Amino acid sequence: MAIYESEHTKFMREWLEKHPQELEEQKKGRALWWDKPQDLDSTARNAQSRVPVKPYYYDANH
Repeated sequence: MAIYESEHTKFMREWLEKHPQELEEQKKGRALWWDKPQDLDSTARNAQSRVPVKPYYYDANH
């Protein structure tokens, strides 16, 4: 049984083999946008400061 692999996946695998320097750029971009250090105090403070939202925003009776 063959495992399906999309055209895009094949293209990216081949392209990264030909351009190995792009892996480092990819890691830098990920660190810039996604891999942020987590501060547990700030996270807890943000969770406690949330205001509850009504189930139906436009209902004036609740």
